[in-house]
Amino acid sequence: MSDPAPQGNGNFMSEVISYSKTRKGILFVTEAVLCLIIVICFAASRTPGYLGLAITELVFCIVFFVIFAVHFNQQLSFIHWGWTDFLRAAIGCLLFIITSIISLINHGDGSAIAGAVFGLIAGILFGYDAYNTFAQLRRKHQPAATETTDDV
Repeated sequence: MSDPAPQGNGNFMSEVISYSKTRKGILFVTEAVLCLIIVICFAASRTPGYLGLAITELVFCIVFFVIFAVHFNQQLSFIHWGWTDFLRAAIGCLLFIITSIISLINHGDGSAIAGAVFGLIAGILFGYDAYNTFAQLRRKHQPAATETTDDV
């Protein structure tokens, strides 16, 4: 979900910089940096098969960051961006934790172990992001109005 960011003068860079100072923006930037570190670690290891998840999540983080920073989510109202962001974070959490545990069990080289440790940290961060996003979705939920059936 997009945090309310101060509206700038409409300049792309000013909107990106102002959004990166919000809680959600900091989460996106941190997730992207962790994914980049994981990509570097697994690329340097003898088992680069775990690169796909980190690259995919890195691309998703950057795309969602730009969409929320320039308020493109408000223009495309037919997509529920809150649930889309929640699913991105929840799936990333599960996949990073599973992939990191598998990588740690395989006893790879040092860079694969470092990538797995950063993957566990990223899994925890993605889980925190999913938890916060779900909490925001629950707060915005309005119960449906019910009619009284006294005259029936």
